[in-house]
Amino acid sequence: MTTDQPPAAPEDAAPAETPLGDAAPAPAQRERPAEEATATATTATATAVEADAAGGADGAAEKPDDPWAAFGPAPVTVPGRFRRAARAVGRFLVHEWTLAALGSLVLAALMTWPTLEFPAYKIPQDTWDPTLQAWQMAWSGHILTTDPAQLWHSNTFFPERYTFAFSDTLLGYAPAGMIGSGFTAAIVRYNIMYVLLHALAFFGAYALVRQLGANRTGAAVAGAAFAYAPWRLAQAGHLHVISTGGIALALAMLARGHGYSLRHGYRPQRRNAWWVLAGWLVATWQLTLGFGIGLPFAYALAGIGVVAVITWFVRRWLVRPVRHPFGWALVGANLAGGLLFAAVGGLLAIPYFRVAQAHPNAERSIDDLKAYSAPLAGLFTAPPESRIWGGLHAHARDALPWHPEMTLLPGFVLYGLALAGLFVSVWKLRHRLLLFAAVLVTMVLAMGTWFFGGRVGYLVLFENLPGWNGLRTSGRLMVWTTLLLGILAAGAVSAFVNRAVEYSADRVPARPGPLLRLATLVPLALVLVEGLNTTPHPLVPAQPSVMRTAAGPILVLPSNERDDMHVMLWSVTGFQQVVNGGSGFQPALQEQIRKSAETFPDPVSVDELRKQGVKTVIVLREEATGTPWQVALGAPVYGLGIEREETADAVIFHL
Repeated sequence: MTTDQPPAAPEDAAPAETPLGDAAPAPAQRERPAEEATATATTATATAVEADAAGGADGAAEKPDDPWAAFGPAPVTVPGRFRRAARAVGRFLVHEWTLAALGSLVLAALMTWPTLEFPAYKIPQDTWDPTLQAWQMAWSGHILTTDPAQLWHSNTFFPERYTFAFSDTLLGYAPAGMIGSGFTAAIVRYNIMYVLLHALAFFGAYALVRQLGANRTGAAVAGAAFAYAPWRLAQAGHLHVISTGGIALALAMLARGHGYSLRHGYRPQRRNAWWVLAGWLVATWQLTLGFGIGLPFAYALAGIGVVAVITWFVRRWLVRPVRHPFGWALVGANLAGGLLFAAVGGLLAIPYFRVAQAHPNAERSIDDLKAYSAPLAGLFTAPPESRIWGGLHAHARDALPWHPEMTLLPGFVLYGLALAGLFVSVWKLRHRLLLFAAVLVTMVLAMGTWFFGGRVGYLVLFENLPGWNGLRTSGRLMVWTTLLLGILAAGAVSAFVNRAVEYSADRVPARPGPLLRLATLVPLALVLVEGLNTTPHPLVPAQPSVMRTAAGPILVLPSNERDDMHVMLWSVTGFQQVVNGGSGFQPALQEQIRKSAETFPDPVSVDELRKQGVKTVIVLREEATGTPWQVALGAPVYGLGIEREETADAVIFHL
């Protein structure tokens, strides 16, 4: 039997694909005419049929080997479960985002060193706000697992209410606060979170700039600038200020979900409602870290949303019809995410409103704003913790009224790269101009009242936007200036890398040489060098043994803003109620108790403390030396109805 059709291809043989995905003809078929190929196939088929007939005549004879089988593909070996898992793990480990995440962690550990050298004993920057914030994480983790209804009524500032809202709460770090317990765990937890927030800032900015269309090197430059800008070193003791990674990561997710990038514009085929929802969840988490950074972020999201809606409307109805609608899935994700963000923000604002009503002195005034506003020179002045510029800028810092909040240098290298990005960039010209305008606006806002008295800048927001009058430190808006400068710089660096690749196109193989590759990394290295620091890491004051066992409510003397923050941290073992507490303002009742306790122990002070509900007074021996409370260390208590107990580090009075 003969046939004029070629033999069928094996079932497991996949057709070759062209770059466009179309099936490609076999090489042999491309080299000979169709008639010759058909004739050859017919002859081969006839020969095979004759061989089969011969074998069938002799039932005992064995079929000869098919000579054409040698040209068939080898059987495909299906990998086992273990091999498939190993391949999946391998692909995961070499994926860009895995490498970016691991690189962020390693870089954070190096750039914040020696934070992880002695994490149980030392703390970055100073022992003021860091001890307060270590207590905040411990309190939120403790109370949410024991009595969530009492979250806002912390164990400090007794007998006040809503005391957890006396400052930014870092509530978003509560899951970390649920790991471990006690004094040492609180310190270790703080140091770990200090390192991780730098890693998240780098990774978030990297993801955002990659989504916008920059290459890996440009995105790494933006990430390094955002996470390790020199001005952030002055804020090393303010965890709620430098915890900004969620801002960039949320924007990256929202841009990804909407299919938007600067280089390619709106690509509806890349829309993904789940990425949008994830972006809103990250934005909501960022808001829970504090309103100091979260409130401007909320207004920025609202502004972006308004601009996006107006732009879509104009293009949809006034300029040209949009071929691909926005999509109801994205509308639903934005509505759900936006409502969640607003609801969480509203719930968080309630205790702050109640604090403002009960404590009028907690409200920020224009005089407070003026005291912390940075002049133009502050944008070019580095803090003393900068390893490169700290010593060189000492005289410039002396000219600033309050340099811890006025040294706002984002980096001279970043300035230079951003300036270059105005002229050579992968971004479109209109985008570069918009980014530059946004940089200028955020700089003006960061200067507070120094730019024309703030009347055309910060004061417009301070006096008109709800909640903005609670922000007295305008310089912290450098978060946005740094991010925008990083995007501009990433455009320039990406263009530089692309030019290097084009220059190497004629090479064999067509890739940049080692020196050219190193040259493309120079901007990244220079940005990181400017971020090197000399941040001090002092020892955390040791916890007095009595703080582990004393019954509350407790007043620890001496009592002042700095020492009270130590007391807050010392209380994490048992979370006894303590009169002591530190925040951005001093409640009137706390001031009254401190004043009456200056003569302790005497009948007037004892009666006042008893009236407020205080059961125990602890006078620390070392800290009380040279203060009004030194007398209390040896004062008699006859006739006062109190008991006196002495330990190695304190004298305890039981009222």
